[in-house]
Amino acid sequence: MDTVARLIEPEVKALGYELVRVAMIGGTSDPTLQVMAERPDTRQLDLGDCERISRRLSEILDLADPIEGAYRLEVSSPGIDRPLTRLKDFRDWAGFEARIALTAPKASRKQFSGTLEGLTGETVKLLGKDGQNYEVAFSEIASAKLLLTDKLIKATAPLSTEGADTIKMEG
Repeated sequence: MDTVARLIEPEVKALGYELVRVAMIGGTSDPTLQVMAERPDTRQLDLGDCERISRRLSEILDLADPIEGAYRLEVSSPGIDRPLTRLKDFRDWAGFEARIALTAPKASRKQFSGTLEGLTGETVKLLGKDGQNYEVAFSEIASAKLLLTDKLIKATAPLSTEGADTIKMEG
């Protein structure tokens, strides 16, 4: 997926977005290239943004053909309880609760939950739910995501809810 990410990231940036994550999901029965992106100013995407990115990436992926076999392309925002995939995510989301899974156990644990406290260089600081302070090298993190809390919901409210209360019947 690193090769695919390197291929598509310049295209996503040229459209004015930031690439958050590239992953192949769905296994062999339903292979799906999942691309998460966001607007740098709002950290959100609307349907039009997803359409623009999807159309451009379809062109690039069809030309370069970096993935063997058939697959679906899925473009979305990272969502509220977003994955934390870049070093800057841990700085930007300081003060919010997260779950971090490690590549190998540290202090006899492979997973930590608590409040992100920011970064020191490339070390993520976390105030654990147990009240302990933890420091984890970014390179030791297998996966991380924000946890859904009232504070996070308030901080990530949609920019527009226009049409959210309208049901359009067709046919």
